[in-house]
Amino acid sequence: MPEQPADPTPDDTALRHPVVIAAFEGWNDAGESASQAVAHLHQVWNATDLTEFDPELYHDFQVNRPTVHFDEDGRRRLTWPTTRISTAHLPGGPRDVILVRGIEPSMRWRTYAQEVVDVATSHGASLVLTLGALLADVPHTRPLPVTSSSEDPDLVEKLDIEPSRYEGPTGIVGVVQDAVTAAGIPSVSLWAAIPHYVGQPPSPKGTLALLRRIEELLDLSIPLADLPEDARAWERGVDELAEEDTEIAEYVQQLEEAKDTAELPEASGEAIAREFERYLRRRDDPPRRG
Repeated sequence: MPEQPADPTPDDTALRHPVVIAAFEGWNDAGESASQAVAHLHQVWNATDLTEFDPELYHDFQVNRPTVHFDEDGRRRLTWPTTRISTAHLPGGPRDVILVRGIEPSMRWRTYAQEVVDVATSHGASLVLTLGALLADVPHTRPLPVTSSSEDPDLVEKLDIEPSRYEGPTGIVGVVQDAVTAAGIPSVSLWAAIPHYVGQPPSPKGTLALLRRIEELLDLSIPLADLPEDARAWERGVDELAEEDTEIAEYVQQLEEAKDTAELPEASGEAIAREFERYLRRRDDPPRRG
């Protein structure tokens, strides 16, 4: 009987139906909530750097300057503003991820967006999530809302999200979203609302809101490490600032009342059940330190 050929050795570098998660510093990133969400995922998922874009093509270095630092050997190094691509295998999950973290470019936006599309298509991405954050009239004392939208009618129905209806000026998130849609890759845009009266970075509560929405959309548990405590500390700090300014305190109270009135019907058994399921998943998957 002829010898049977050996089973092929699996390619450990191949990505399984990867999801692209992208965020860009700048206009699209109030409180740095979106870019810090991707940075958090890079850490807790032990992502591996894959490549980076040539900064000469996209950045005005008088706007986004390189930085100088010393490495572990005491040698002086320059770090250039760029977009970095990394990948991560998710243990036990049906898919892997490609993380895109960059700075909104100063020029050649269409070429830049096509580079993001090329990364997605070359690795067979099944979905693209773009993250953003904007300043809004929301109170810091309540869960920060995350708006989910898509131009894909199948995703709108499957994920029970809103079709994209925004009209007006856009940033690189909108341009990338348009390029991804034109390439035929399903995509969802997530935007966290950050209180405009405390929009300076960091905004860990905004980052946490985005990560929890990603958990819901991808049906997975993300190790959160110290982020929930950081979010509580941030909220306490804003409370103290509000206590020192009666006008801000009154304004926050007005926002709270408006928010509570608008969301009263959402205090349903279904919402409570979703929160409990998220708790159970996280209890079974303890956070890992990156």
